[in-house]
Amino acid sequence: MRTMDRQDKARAAKYLAEIRRLADQPLKIMEVCGTHTVAIAKNALRDVLPPQIRLISGPGCPVCVTDQSDIDRFLFLAAQPDIITATFGDMIRVPGTSKSLQALRSEGADIRVVYSTLDALALARKNPAKEVVFLGVGFETTAPTVAVSLQIARQENLKNFSVLVFHKLVPPALRALAEDPLLEVDAFLDPGHACAIIGIHPLEFMARQYGKPGVVTGFEALDILEAILMILRQRVQGRTEIEIQYKKVVKAEGNVQAQALITEVFAPADAFWRGLGCIPQSGLAIRPAYRSWDAAVKFNLPLFQSVAPQHCRCGDILKGRIRPGACSLFGSECTPLQPIGPCMVSSEGTCAAYYRYNIQ
Repeated sequence: MRTMDRQDKARAAKYLAEIRRLADQPLKIMEVCGTHTVAIAKNALRDVLPPQIRLISGPGCPVCVTDQSDIDRFLFLAAQPDIITATFGDMIRVPGTSKSLQALRSEGADIRVVYSTLDALALARKNPAKEVVFLGVGFETTAPTVAVSLQIARQENLKNFSVLVFHKLVPPALRALAEDPLLEVDAFLDPGHACAIIGIHPLEFMARQYGKPGVVTGFEALDILEAILMILRQRVQGRTEIEIQYKKVVKAEGNVQAQALITEVFAPADAFWRGLGCIPQSGLAIRPAYRSWDAAVKFNLPLFQSVAPQHCRCGDILKGRIRPGACSLFGSECTPLQPIGPCMVSSEGTCAAYYRYNIQ
């Protein structure tokens, strides 16, 4: 996050003054983006907001919401001989039922950290005698790049490349949250990265059907403060809408070209989320035209029935029901150096953010 200059500080003071003036009754706002969770923690926004406003962290970390059974599934594949597993760095230390990718690598498994799907394709070209499997984890933000890699693999007939897809979709998760009778949330800070792809139209049902306003916001402290103010203005004016604060990046219609890529390569499918269970049509599955590059099909991967680590409350944290401090493991048995649950592993995890910035 960049340091505020004098002009930014003046804007922040102006936003806070109006927020304090309008916040005349309790307001619970959930952020559904891990980058927002980190930004809120780093900038100590909870400390400067009036007590009437409560910020709640939701299922905004793609690593964290990957179900335990899916983690065990990719660990099973990564342990097979003659396979190179390519993944982004956050997945390396995520614990499965018995071990992690990091542990497998120490035992001799060939696991590589890559920075893009193009890096994974390059690995496949350089290692024709081995299978290269990329772990496709993320929301709509990263799905287009994975779609492109599958297109390239098919064009080149790159037979030793495949993707194990665990992509998740934001709108169905928001619906699940809105229908959770135990979750009391008045409004949402919607994810700027994902909405840069999908736009706001797929989120408008939240305002229309459930009466939950939302603002798509950026990732600086000023962005988030302005978004909170926009939510308050909606309440004062009697409106319930999905608005865009992050207009320099997000358009109402989203990125149409990226949407077309996703639609060509993937189809919506039911998916399991840590803490939220199975949410209908909330994941992505590789379409039949690209089946030869679907790792789950290619290797006939079994399904796993897995349980979360004992006493780990990542699921409740992801649903916004508790804060990390309510978990008996937080900060004692579960730390960034020795994580038990994924919420402490990922750089965007709620537990990791609370631990790093000493939030009680």
